[in-house]
Amino acid sequence: MNLALPALPSPPAALRRLIERLPTQPPSLLLALALNRTLLPRLDDTTRAALGGRAIEVQVDDFGVRCRLHLGPRGFAPAGTGAPVVLRISAAAEIFWRLAEGTEDADTLFFERKLVMEGDTEFGLLLKNTLDAIGPLVPHLLARRTD
Repeated sequence: MNLALPALPSPPAALRRLIERLPTQPPSLLLALALNRTLLPRLDDTTRAALGGRAIEVQVDDFGVRCRLHLGPRGFAPAGTGAPVVLRISAAAEIFWRLAEGTEDADTLFFERKLVMEGDTEFGLLLKNTLDAIGPLVPHLLARRTD
């Protein structure tokens, strides 16, 4: 299912600089809620334990939005600004969408320098391999709840 992301223009530079200065909590909470709905139910206990307890930062480069998350016993949640970040992932919004859709391979995007990962390499590979094994997240994000 290829659900093309509508072409969103990048904000003007002045607006992007303003967005970069905003607190990370609101977008982090939104991302945590989305991941709790789409990703958390698909993680087994062993994987949850392996991914848990460490803060990661996700940056949407073209919009200047940063999210800081960690996986705790009750699911994904915003990570505090004082929590040390073990992995930073950055890309344009379209790249993140294509990854979530499953239409692009993270390795290819990494080697094309469209996806940047910095920090704990072992943790980054664990996260990447987990997401690869799970498959696309977008169909689950868009699925209607029946409960």
